[in-house]
Amino acid sequence: LENEIIPELERENDEQLSLEELTQMVQKVGDVITEYDKQIEASSDVPERKALRSERKYPKQVRKQLLDLVLRKQKYQQDFEIFGIRNSYSKTDPDATFMRMKDDYMQNGQLKAGYNVQIATEGQYALAYSLFPNPTDTKTLIPFLDEIEQHYFELPKHIVADAGYGSEQNYNDILSNRKREALITYNLYLKEQKKKYKQNPFNPDNWQYDEKTDTYTCPNQKHLEFQHHSIRNDRTGFQRKFKIYESEDCSACPFRSSCTKTKEGNNRKLMVNEKWEQQKEYVRAKLSEEKTSAIYRKRKIDVEPVFGFLKANLRFTRFSVRGKSKVENEMGLALMAVNLRKFTAAN
Repeated sequence: LENEIIPELERENDEQLSLEELTQMVQKVGDVITEYDKQIEASSDVPERKALRSERKYPKQVRKQLLDLVLRKQKYQQDFEIFGIRNSYSKTDPDATFMRMKDDYMQNGQLKAGYNVQIATEGQYALAYSLFPNPTDTKTLIPFLDEIEQHYFELPKHIVADAGYGSEQNYNDILSNRKREALITYNLYLKEQKKKYKQNPFNPDNWQYDEKTDTYTCPNQKHLEFQHHSIRNDRTGFQRKFKIYESEDCSACPFRSSCTKTKEGNNRKLMVNEKWEQQKEYVRAKLSEEKTSAIYRKRKIDVEPVFGFLKANLRFTRFSVRGKSKVENEMGLALMAVNLRKFTAAN
């Protein structure tokens, strides 16, 4: 079998057999068993029939194993179709993805099937909502804004969101494609405001940069010169462009242990994303203006009360139905209740 049947098949790759190849193997082994059956029926010699039956055992065992592999392969293909771009799914609700929930009262991390709910608000009223299968907020902003424009309303001048949505791709989409102002912080925004961060001599953001020579100067007064460009693509195909700098000599540096973790003999390297740095500077400038900073400060008292009202007052902490379409309907009814109670209380 290994020497005759498998080499005859056309392999798609050298790592694993495809479903078609496994099916062909089952058919080939079946033909071998059929040939044994014919020989056994045609023979009248008892010892010969016994020997043929003994020889037929191994092909039968192989066919059974191959059929099991075919069933597994079919199941794996179905699983990958359900996965899509996700890394998991719930067997009781294939549309739901396993996400790290908030710790319970025993401080145990909870990994449960769920949906990532995105809500657009104004004055503590829910204006639009959508559900996403990915656990992080970063990749939900662009499709959520697309859905708002298609089904709800025209986007306002200022797009306000917290640091979980701050990324180069999101800034580029809002500023360049939608021509709106992005009042969205990034992960290190608050840390950059602290005195310890600004006075850290080993932080590359605090190093002196010479625009004419395109070099950085480290705490040991060594120059980091430009070496080459680097382009990285994420899973969605978005490209990020970096400039790679390398120190001229780190061999005898007294600050080596504090400055870099590279192996002895290697020099400190620095990756700089110029577009990302420009976007961060844009955000810092916008949030330093009185008008736009006042708009951003309202985010906490505008968005968070909607979620708080849902969970604390309406006790809406989990969905009672399965399937994305049903969950969307239930979420819509819950947000409608929030809006009605808000409107009633205000009047």
